[in-house]
Amino acid sequence: MNQNLYNYILGIADNSLILGQRLGELTGHGPSLETDIACTNISLDLFGQVRSYYQYAAKIAGDKRTEDDIAMLRKEREYVNVLLVEQPNTNFAYTIARQFLFDVYHFLFLTQLEKSKDLTLSAIATKSIKEVSYHQRFSTDWLKRLGDGTEESKAKMQEAINDLWTYTDELFHQTKADKAMVAEGIGVDVTALKEAYYEKVDAVLSEATLETPESKWFQKGGKQGIHTEHLGYLLSDLQYMQRTYPNMEW
Repeated sequence: MNQNLYNYILGIADNSLILGQRLGELTGHGPSLETDIACTNISLDLFGQVRSYYQYAAKIAGDKRTEDDIAMLRKEREYVNVLLVEQPNTNFAYTIARQFLFDVYHFLFLTQLEKSKDLTLSAIATKSIKEVSYHQRFSTDWLKRLGDGTEESKAKMQEAINDLWTYTDELFHQTKADKAMVAEGIGVDVTALKEAYYEKVDAVLSEATLETPESKWFQKGGKQGIHTEHLGYLLSDLQYMQRTYPNMEW
């Protein structure tokens, strides 16, 4: 088994799995029916991408594990998503801020993953980027709407951006698997995306009449399996059915 490629795929897929689960929690709880459905559809898009990644990972593993096993039956420390995507839906502003901060990165990442020498990853990226382009428009439009809205919506949006900002730098940290795959022309050098990411985010925040946080203190650990307290609770919901009724399929 190509362990580095397997780990690299998990590093991509776990982000979408956990974010998809977070958005799924909003089903029936959105601020309006249209927005509720939009968040649910984004969640479904992410889960669709995740299936493709985990199916490929299962093929690489070659040990009879299925996509369901990889998605549902790992322990908390075995998930390698960034800390940003596991943060809770504190309020709608937090949901939008989290989505926006990830979407900008996700779009830049997939644009480069399309160029991968691994034809399977390249194909997944080509299919996914169409969906993520919509995700980015949705979160960007709502960020502007709330930031340049009422005093209350502006204050809540700014608070959410300030609180979630500390998790953005981890997006550009490289793991051992990342470095190995970049060297082989398979993976994306995320460090090269950092400047474009912050330029894009800063431009949108400015248009939304929001301030870009000046804090240089960032949290990390998710890519090494060291998570916030929130992930354990999320996984207990995500994995409940699969652990209670073994061998279920999506």
